Amino acid sequence: MSKKKALICGVSGQDGAYLAKLLLDKGYEVHGSSRDAQMSSFSNLQRLYIKDLIIFHSMALNDFRSVLQILTKVQPDEIYNLSGQSSVALSFEQPVESMESISIGTLNLLEAIRFTGRAIRMYSAGSSESYGDTGGYPANEETPFRPRSPYAVAKAAAFWQVASYREAYNIFTCTGILFNHESPLRPERFVTKKIVKAACRIAAGNSEKLYLGNTSIARDWGSAQEYVYAMWLMLQQDTPDDFVIATGETNTLEEFVAEVFSCRNLNFHDYVVADPSLLRPSEILVSRGNPEKAMKKLGWQAMSKMKDVIKMMLEDECSVNTVRS
Repeated sequence: MSKKKALICGVSGQDGAYLAKLLLDKGYEVHGSSRDAQMSSFSNLQRLYIKDLIIFHSMALNDFRSVLQILTKVQPDEIYNLSGQSSVALSFEQPVESMESISIGTLNLLEAIRFTGRAIRMYSAGSSESYGDTGGYPANEETPFRPRSPYAVAKAAAFWQVASYREAYNIFTCTGILFNHESPLRPERFVTKKIVKAACRIAAGNSEKLYLGNTSIARDWGSAQEYVYAMWLMLQQDTPDDFVIATGETNTLEEFVAEVFSCRNLNFHDYVVADPSLLRPSEILVSRGNPEKAMKKLGWQAMSKMKDVIKMMLEDECSVNTVRS
């Protein structure tokens, strides 16, 4: 039997790298796209020792002709759309780029699938940010969207595009509404990695301070490695559907910071400084997910919670620092 072919848009990111490894382990022929594949370093793929096992393509998701050309060339069985601007904070500074890279990119993929007429299954990366403030209540697949950032608006638009093409053209496409998920591959512009790296440097003797915005916000933190497995499961079902992917456990950012510093035998109060310049124009105070549907229909359940994720990130950061020293 010929191998299944998968095209991962955004293969160089955290989720793309872990998903590529998962699919390779399952015997897929894995293709990955980047705006300029010849110039990309694909450092995350190198860290997982899988870069040489992936076939790369240059594809601009905001250009329909580019998308159609790659889909015609690769002829994938499955597409995982993990591409687009990924930072909520940055989306306030680059709202147009956020909308184009997320919403227009998703629309071009859907339209290219429709145009080819092939039975391609597509996963689209949604976000819990689309829910906005739910008043502390756990969000499920029926909870209305009230996005509060350009990033969230773009993700909400992409969600409805997926639903529209699924209903109008009978395309097997679904959205995973993922809550926060972390790993050692997170770049430092994400606050979780910023905290972990700072704690490790301070524990090693650095006298720096850690500047943070609102630490009273609460989030549901899970493991990226586990969440990409949920993505794959969605495309193996008999019928396409949308799923909330979360741990069901919520902690404040202050609790995250306290746990990280405690693991390094430090009191975070001695090092953390509130910085008003890091506050966002609008913020979701509590983000809480209800993954019951994923448990029942996919058989998926998060095994790693916040403390497990922190331990994993700290162990990796310490090993990296040991190698550097």
